[in-house]
Amino acid sequence: MQDESLGFVGVGRMGGPMTHRLLDAGRTVHVFDRSEAAVAELAQRGARAAASAADVANNADTVFLSLPNPEIVQHVALGPGGVIEGTRVKRVVDFSTIGPRTAGIVGDALAARGIAYVDAPVSGSVAGATNGTLAVMVACPKPVYEAVETLLKTFGKVFHLGEKPGQAQTMKLANNLLAAAALVVSSEAMVMGVKAGLDPQTMLDVINAGSGRNSATQDKFPRAILPGTFDFGFATGLSYKDVRLCIDEAETLGVPMVVGAAVREMLAVTNAVYGGDSDFTSICRVIETWGGVQVRG
Repeated sequence: MQDESLGFVGVGRMGGPMTHRLLDAGRTVHVFDRSEAAVAELAQRGARAAASAADVANNADTVFLSLPNPEIVQHVALGPGGVIEGTRVKRVVDFSTIGPRTAGIVGDALAARGIAYVDAPVSGSVAGATNGTLAVMVACPKPVYEAVETLLKTFGKVFHLGEKPGQAQTMKLANNLLAAAALVVSSEAMVMGVKAGLDPQTMLDVINAGSGRNSATQDKFPRAILPGTFDFGFATGLSYKDVRLCIDEAETLGVPMVVGAAVREMLAVTNAVYGGDSDFTSICRVIETWGGVQVRG
């Protein structure tokens, strides 16, 4: 696949750094995004600007998608001027988090046109996209996986979860529920401790040396909450969307999510108070307001 041309639709916070990694590897990449500035920045690095998603798919054998929600993915992949209209595309690799239902719809529609669909959501934030340390969760038929595996390793560690589109989405939703839940409950514990007079850095040191350590206490609190920057790199609106998709899927499968529903409501409050573009570590700011203290160090 080294000689094949690549395309990338959606070159924003995640797609931009991922495209940079492809360019660094010497690959030809055709790019499209609604943001002209994002496309221009990549064009300066040697990417080829495209006029539409279909234009990307006219010039690329493999087209990557990194888009914010199921509706946009479905429109970009299957709508007018979408990838499905491309004359060259052989496979679509979708890094978006869209849930199993939409993955199935998109995968079936593309397959009907002879285009392979690779369900491949990622985890690891902007830093992981930049450094090539993402977890890449993949669901597609084994021969398709073998064709893209080496290419996907450009972005991080690759896990093949099954052959059915949507299986990787389920894994991603479970992962993101856990990440959000850890942040919510850690925020509650930290605010309680600070209000009781404990030093927040000492609290983190104790928690991370003991059984309470988790991704929030080990990474998000030291990086974005104690400094008061709230800039971990994942938007509240996206986290809220992912947790809603997770609970919807759980309900479809008949799996109760009592705690998950509480996490969803905390994200709903954070989204309403600070906006969807805020960093999802702003969850702690909500609990700080309720508790009347700040967790800083």
